[in-house]
Amino acid sequence: MSEFISNMFQPLAELTPATIAILSLLIIVGVGGIIFIRKSKNVQFTTKMLVYASVSIALAFVLSYIRLFRMPQGGSITPASMLPVIIFAYIFGPVPGVITGMAYGFLQYIQDAYVVHWAQFLFDYPIAFGMLGLAGLYRKNLPVAIFIAIFGRFIMHFLTGVLFFAEYAGDQNAAVYSLVYNGTYLAVEFVVCLVISLLSQMNAAVKRLQNTLSGR
Repeated sequence: MSEFISNMFQPLAELTPATIAILSLLIIVGVGGIIFIRKSKNVQFTTKMLVYASVSIALAFVLSYIRLFRMPQGGSITPASMLPVIIFAYIFGPVPGVITGMAYGFLQYIQDAYVVHWAQFLFDYPIAFGMLGLAGLYRKNLPVAIFIAIFGRFIMHFLTGVLFFAEYAGDQNAAVYSLVYNGTYLAVEFVVCLVISLLSQMNAAVKRLQNTLSGR
């Protein structure tokens, strides 16, 4: 029994102090988020919201299979696969957006996992894609919301690059390596999402959807 318990908690012993500190911060933020959800009177998960969340995840998942370029240690350039989830968060707000993004993150793991550690899995999949929901923090300008969402995802991938993939940096500084590696494909993804969001047809569709949901 003692050996079983020891093996069960062995992964925790392998964590670096930096990882433990960051995970502790994420736990605090997560608990705060749960409390916010339970106390917020403005967040109501209606049937309509769940339907739109499902459609957004499905569309994002399909688009993620169309890879214009694939990075060797995970990450790829797609035809704006993050945009449906971002638009969902932009319309419904950050809390539903984060939850929807996290669900999409689990699908991304199932689709094409690149995992070297359980903590890295959390950073790179549910948490990173959950950050797309941060688009709901600024619902006045879609391009700005897109930047916030993708930058939030970038921060998570940047951290995993420093903490878990430093060996790929070689003689290069791990932070610089992670910045360049993750910044390269996410910058292109941001540009693709930004260009599509600036199309008049896309603007009209988003505004029409907002008006429909608000009953106007």
